[in-house]
Formats: sequence, structure tokens, C-alpha cells
Amino acid sequence: MAEGIPELVVDRTSPVPLYFQVAQHLEHLIESGAYPPGTRLDNEIQLADQLGLSRPTMRRAIEYLVDRGLLVRKRGVGTQVVRPKVRRPVELSSLYDDLAAAGKQPRTQILSFELQEPSEIVAEALGLDDGAQVYAIRRLRFTGDEPLSIMSNYVPAGLVRLDARGLERTGLYAMIRAAGVNLKIATQTIGGRAARAAEARLLAEHPGAPLLTMTRVAYDETGRAVEYGSHLYRASMYTFELTLTTT
Repeated sequence: MAEGIPELVVDRTSPVPLYFQVAQHLEHLIESGAYPPGTRLDNEIQLADQLGLSRPTMRRAIEYLVDRGLLVRKRGVGTQVVRPKVRRPVELSSLYDDLAAAGKQPRTQILSFELQEPSEIVAEALGLDDGAQVYAIRRLRFTGDEPLSIMSNYVPAGLVRLDARGLERTGLYAMIRAAGVNLKIATQTIGGRAARAAEARLLAEHPGAPLLTMTRVAYDETGRAVEYGSHLYRASMYTFELTLTTT
């Protein structure tokens, strides 16, 4: 059944564009679950008439949400709500904490957990001497019942004491901080690539599906490297969000 847009009065005196006011209101309805996936909206003409707006303004609001992956247009069906992506601010926080704060029900499956000598790349990133060992952790992170991310993390063994059961219950950064290590800053690289067959099976995607990649080295307040992470995210469900300012 088609839906209108309830409880929205646009502020024509506000510097915020009218289309963006409408888009933000719709986004809140989608993110809150008031408009679950599959909800079909009235057509643009009906919505524009309902709000007393021009059709181009309404169309721009809809296009904004289509571009953000919250709505989809289907021929013969109209405009429908789709499953919203997880949007994560680019800051020094854990995926577990971000999902929990957003009410996304994080869940973790441990794929592997062992002490090992690090690869050359990991040893260099963490500034480790020959013979040092790291916790090598590979996890599958869910939001609700949906697999979202494959996370590989490496932490110097002498830094904290980690265990697989604890990592199933909470986030890695929470365990590091609980050990008295103050995470202060990180360097991070974001990219993308196609899913390999084994990754696609874990993430419920098809081989070749687009994945977002993130590599991070986190440091404490003394400048000591405390964690190296290499993560894969489903591009169909996940996006990084940045706030840009001028100086």
C-alpha cells in the first residue's frame, strides 16, 4: 500500500532547502523503522500536492534518497523503501560500538583466533621486533541476521590479554581500552574491490560483488602502534560518512 509523508511541515523561512527538509524527514522514517523495507510511497505528484511543494522539489528529495540507497524506483511498482545501509562516521571507533549505538544489533562470529608471528606488513605497521607475536583475529560481524563485514585484526601479544569468547560478546576496542590502553589516533585507508568466492559466501553476496576495504593502524597516546586492521564491508549495506570543514 502506498504511503504519504505524515507529520511534516516544511519551514519556508529556513536556509535549509525544502527538498532537503523533506529528504531528512523521510530518512528519519526509514531509519526508525516507521517505513520498513518494501514500503511503497505515493507518486511525486501526490506527495508534492500533499506538502504544498513543487514537483521538481519533491523529485529532488526522492532522488537524494535514491542516491543514498534508501529508496529505489521500480518500473510498474513505483518508489519503494529498501534496506538502509549502515553509515559509519570516519573516526576512531569500533564497528561493534557504532552498530550498538545505532541500534543495529551487532553480533560476532569468530572465524579464527590464534597467536602467531606477524607477516612482514603487519610487523612493520606495528613496529615489532623479530620474534614478536600477535593475536591474529578474523571475525564475521553481523547486523541483526545480516552479515556485514569480515574483519582481520592483529594486536601485539604483550600489549593486552584477549580471548575469543570475549570478542564474541563485545568489540576489540572495548577490550583494549578495558586493559588500560588509551586509543588516541589512527591512520586509515579506504578503497574497494570485488568479492572473492570465499568472501562472497561468508557475506551472502555473489562472487565479484563490490566490497569496501578499510586498512587501519591505531596508536595510543604515546604514539605506540596497538592494532592493525584489514576489513571488508558489503558495499550494498555499508558506507563511510565524512564531515568536511574549511580552514
